Amino acid sequence: MTIPADLPPRVQIRDVGPRDGLQPEEPVPVADRIRLIDALIAAGLPSIEIAAFVSPRAVPAMAGAAEVVAGVPARPGLVRTALVPNARGAQMAIDAGADEITVTLSASETYNQRNVKMSLAESEASIAEIVGLADDARVPVDAVISCAFGSPYEGEIAPVDVADLAGRLVDAGTTSITYADTTGMATPRRIHEVLDAVAPLGLGRGDAGQPGLHLHDTRGTALVNAYAALQHGVHRFDTSVGGLGGSPFAHGAGGNLATESLVAMLDDLGIQTGIAIGALIEAAAIIESLVGRPVPSGVAHHGPRSQAHRSRS
Repeated sequence: MTIPADLPPRVQIRDVGPRDGLQPEEPVPVADRIRLIDALIAAGLPSIEIAAFVSPRAVPAMAGAAEVVAGVPARPGLVRTALVPNARGAQMAIDAGADEITVTLSASETYNQRNVKMSLAESEASIAEIVGLADDARVPVDAVISCAFGSPYEGEIAPVDVADLAGRLVDAGTTSITYADTTGMATPRRIHEVLDAVAPLGLGRGDAGQPGLHLHDTRGTALVNAYAALQHGVHRFDTSVGGLGGSPFAHGAGGNLATESLVAMLDDLGIQTGIAIGALIEAAAIIESLVGRPVPSGVAHHGPRSQAHRSRS
C-alpha cells in the first residue's frame, strides 16, 4: 500500500514494559523479567527499557537491575536501556553495561518533587552530572520530560515552558528528548502545540531535535495522539507490551500505550517497524501471566484487524 504522504515510512519503538510496565507491580523474579525481555527481542523490538537502577527499598520491583542487564547480552541492533535517578544509579548502569540511559524530570514542579524528590533545578543539575559520566563512557542519555502535555497538579503547562526545559537539557548534553504524557492529558491539538513549540530546538547532539513520545492511555486517547504525532513527523515512540505501567505519584496515571496496539496500527498503514505482531502478542501473554491479571490491551486479547475474520461471536 502507499503510505500517506504526511507520515514517516518507518517508526522506532522502545518497549518500556520490563521497566515502566512492571515497576508498579509486585516484584517479578529476575529470571522471569529476562524471559519477557527475550520474548520482546524475538518479536523484533530494537530498543527495550530493561531495568531501573534505583533503590530496591524505594522500588522493590526493580531490584536486581545489574543481574537483568547481565542476563540480556549485548547484540547488534539492540539497545538495552536503563532508567537512572541520579549519578550513582548512572554509574551502576554504566558498570553493568547498559547501552543507553534514560533520566526523567518533569515540566511540573510539583510532580517532579513527588516523583524524584527534587526540585526541577536540582534535577537539571543531577542530569548534567549524569551526562558527564555517560559522556566518559560513550553512553547516550535520553531525557524524558514527564507531564509535557499537562500536570495533575498545576494543570496546563505552557508549550513554551516545555520547549525551554528541553532546550536546557539539550544544552546540558542529553542525546535525545522524549516528551511524556504522564497522566493522559494530551489531545491531538495539544500534541501539535507542544511539537510546534519544540521544533526550533534543532538537532542539538545526536537525535535531540527529533522528539520521541511516551504516551499514556488514561482517557483512551493514546493511539489517536500517536497518529497526530506521526502527522507531525515523529518516528520514535515509547510503548509498553500489554499496555501496563503508570506512575504511582500522579492520580489517574493509566497504563502506557500498548506496544501491540501501535504496531497493529502501523502495520495497517504500511509503516515499517521490524516487529512481528504475532510474537509481540505472545510477549503480552507472558507479561499477563507475570502480573496475574488480564492486561488492558485489546489487541493482546483480540489480535490485530487482519486477524478479525478468525474471531467468532
